[in-house]
Amino acid sequence: MASPVTTSSIPSTSATDERREWIRIDGRVLMEYRVVAETGTEAPVSATNATPETISAVVTQPTVDLCAHAGESLIDSPVLPWIMKVDYLLEVILNSLAISHPASVNMARPMDVNLSGGGVGFVASREFMTGEQLAIKMILPPFRLIQTLTRVIRSVPQADGQGFAIATEFIDLKADDQEHLIRHILQTQAERLRARRQSVQ
Repeated sequence: MASPVTTSSIPSTSATDERREWIRIDGRVLMEYRVVAETGTEAPVSATNATPETISAVVTQPTVDLCAHAGESLIDSPVLPWIMKVDYLLEVILNSLAISHPASVNMARPMDVNLSGGGVGFVASREFMTGEQLAIKMILPPFRLIQTLTRVIRSVPQADGQGFAIATEFIDLKADDQEHLIRHILQTQAERLRARRQSVQ
């Protein structure tokens, strides 16, 4: 006689979703974060002006990511030179604005992060208090903008004394954005695993 199927033997959808939420990777994305005051206003963490180097990195990174994801189909395409021309013109415009109106050029910067479907970790130049809220904007490859509020859950000085390791959890991440974030993480993991396997062959 076959034994009855119990509820515990069937993985629940919520348990599966929770496991997916905490899959994480280390990566590099374009990101900006601001401190959210009790009044709800947002204040930049630092007032450093954009430089030609940071502008170039911000403008070219999405195109680099797009080429990496599209592969030879885009590299050999006649569209790529036009994309690069647009990048060049945008870079010229932003550099001009950075010189004439420095405060007007406020953009995300390439940052090393630890990403999961539940939060993001990064190194900051200053310490944050547990419970502080940060408004985060990040651009996932190739052109997906994610905006959300996060709550600081950990702020620890770096061992080398260069800044603080900040861990945050998402507060109001949209379901579509979370799904896109998780797909990005899984795709990146698969690409890295494939690259490791090819390197040992």
